[in-house]
Amino acid sequence: MSDNEKSQIEKRGSTRRTFLKNSGLAVGGLILGGAVGSIFDGNSDGGVKTEQKNQTQGNNPNEALMFFYPEEYQTTAAAAERIFPKDETGPGALELNAAIYIDHQLNSGWGVNEKDYKLGPYYKPGPTQGEQVKLYRKDLFRLGLKELNAYSNKNYQKKFTDLDATGQDEVLAAFEKGEASSLSGVSSSAFFQLLRTLTIEGVYADPLYGGNKEMLGWQMRKYPGSRMGYTKEIQSKEFVKLDPNSLQSHMKH
Repeated sequence: MSDNEKSQIEKRGSTRRTFLKNSGLAVGGLILGGAVGSIFDGNSDGGVKTEQKNQTQGNNPNEALMFFYPEEYQTTAAAAERIFPKDETGPGALELNAAIYIDHQLNSGWGVNEKDYKLGPYYKPGPTQGEQVKLYRKDLFRLGLKELNAYSNKNYQKKFTDLDATGQDEVLAAFEKGEASSLSGVSSSAFFQLLRTLTIEGVYADPLYGGNKEMLGWQMRKYPGSRMGYTKEIQSKEFVKLDPNSLQSHMKH
């Protein structure tokens, strides 16, 4: 190999190494830039909020919709908040993610009544009996949300989420009494009972299911949650106050 050929090969090798080296700096710069950007964001107005928001989203991947369309979710969240409103004792259903819990339940086998007997005959229920509903729960709920807006527009010229708290309460009270239009042959009271039950479950169920955000529902009730045992607490002569534990805590055993 001539000296000229060796020189050209070394030059090409040097060029590649230089490119890789510079690329590495560029990539490192991008990563560092993101981190620095976060730091600068944290020192600027609103930047801390951005970082905290990202952490919150990362902490609870269950906060995502699987069944509702966005507008359905907003209507459900507003209705649930009126059933379990925020007050001086703690957060309401909106903050506790009860609507997320409802979304996940309706998307599950429970939403299609997979364990229920759904064949006829269907009799008219007695005064002390629950209503036999042919519809799947998910379909009844979706029809109920549409009727909430239809009833609100008809009587208040606004959709449900645009009403004030008093107006929303009046609409829900009409549904509870079965005064709204039937939902494919099912009384609006059946939808209200379903909404009410799911809201309460979303407030107090284990966070595993999407609601009861950060176990705040349990904290309001001073409920200790799920634990492997209470031997030490029972044997203690002093009252032991326990912070709530979710089912996730069992993963540490």
